[in-house]
Amino acid sequence: MFTSVMSATIFGIDARLVSTETDLSDGGLPVFEMVGFLGSEVRESKERIRTALKNSGFILPPKRITVNLSPADMRKSGTSFDLAVALSLISAMGVIPSEALKNTVIAGELSLSGNVLKISGVLSMALQARDRGIRRFILPSENAAEGSAVKGIEIIGVSSVTEAVEFLNGTKQIAPTEYHEDRSAPVREYDVDFADVGGQTMARRAVEVAVSGSHNLLLIGPPGSGKTMIARRIPTIMPPLTERESLELTRMYSAAGLLRSADPLRLRPFVNAHHTATPQALAGGGSVPGPGLCSLALYGTLFLDELPEFSRPALEVLREPLEDKKISIARASWKVTFPADFLLCAAMNPCKCGFYPDRTRCRCTTPEIRRYLSRVSRPLLDRIDISCESEEIGFRELSEGSGGGAESSEAIRARVADAFEIQRKRFSETPLRFNSEISGRNIREFCVIGEREERLLEEAFREMNLSARGYHRILKVARTIADLEHSDRIGCRHLSEAISYRSIDGRYWNGD
Repeated sequence: MFTSVMSATIFGIDARLVSTETDLSDGGLPVFEMVGFLGSEVRESKERIRTALKNSGFILPPKRITVNLSPADMRKSGTSFDLAVALSLISAMGVIPSEALKNTVIAGELSLSGNVLKISGVLSMALQARDRGIRRFILPSENAAEGSAVKGIEIIGVSSVTEAVEFLNGTKQIAPTEYHEDRSAPVREYDVDFADVGGQTMARRAVEVAVSGSHNLLLIGPPGSGKTMIARRIPTIMPPLTERESLELTRMYSAAGLLRSADPLRLRPFVNAHHTATPQALAGGGSVPGPGLCSLALYGTLFLDELPEFSRPALEVLREPLEDKKISIARASWKVTFPADFLLCAAMNPCKCGFYPDRTRCRCTTPEIRRYLSRVSRPLLDRIDISCESEEIGFRELSEGSGGGAESSEAIRARVADAFEIQRKRFSETPLRFNSEISGRNIREFCVIGEREERLLEEAFREMNLSARGYHRILKVARTIADLEHSDRIGCRHLSEAISYRSIDGRYWNGD
């Protein structure tokens, strides 16, 4: 007897539907075969499924059993096929009518006892099934609340093979899971605030400008000057995620198996990458392609502390996401693209000891300083819009911060939200969202300057030996500074501040 049921798997962060075809025949020796370009987890599932069925009261008949996962040219990996294969086998045995499996996607891992275990990527599976016009999704009960966030498809949670069979046979009613956000739980907030940061007026301003226009940021200064402290507070001044952003971020973490709650993620992520991170850890990939740190920082902040300590290949991986907001990974048998729309914040010491250019404390030789700074390439620096020095904090500034006298994140966030709204209106007829995304082709359309501003920019271009990318980035940062002041035109003071954020490049990397 032949039966077929739909299942799903995750590839990258997207779900792909897979047809689970089962045939029971009397010809040949009794055998249980699974085919269809299977990964090791799927090949091993035969004994897991056989034992789960036995312990659930279903004994496989002594026949030739063939299970095909189609399409056969797509590699199948993961454990999400267990439940679909088991129910397909039970249907082929005549226990479940084949009509009950139509217009249904089934996914879930099985334990040897026949219980249905939680899987990753349910949100993407539910979205794909709904978009393909499928009416019902049977999945582990632990995943039901997560799947219910997708409207337009019935989410049926089951805890065992027996329960799934009873539901499909109509002997047990299971109501579709409805999404209910837990309103009784306190709304989670960030546990840090910019009010804790004393002094650092320039660095605080640079962060505000960077977040307002989604400009990448580099903080450079001696150890203990508060670079990491400032970076950790960047998400606190970002406006809340939109519904679309929240769903996309939740889908990313669901596919990566990092979702800890059924509710959509509401806080912007802060991903702190260790300097030993490999290019693959940042970009993603693997034999079963999964998202890397760049993608896990989606709509939030990717923080690279001790920037020169990262390997050169790892840093060069950042070029594509910083320009295109995505990462494309290609291998011989597959190609996948991950979203990577994040704000980069990097921090570094100016030399190995950290005290250059203060020669009263810095003992590094000039060649040592140059070698240290040269680990950060010019092409990467060109993709960082704002560079700012963080100064050592004195006692007065330190006491001001510890006393909560500095401006709070809430006050800064209000100004950032105003700048976001200005940009939303400006780019409403374009695919752009932030000033940092303005291309060289239309920069004069959105960054209008007068003759005085033109002369100032020309002088800076010559003296600072700017590249075309650096020239455009000054204009885009100036546009953001003007937006923070609710100014339609870019003035000289806006340009001067934007130029100051590029002057550090020449101070530290001049001549390298």
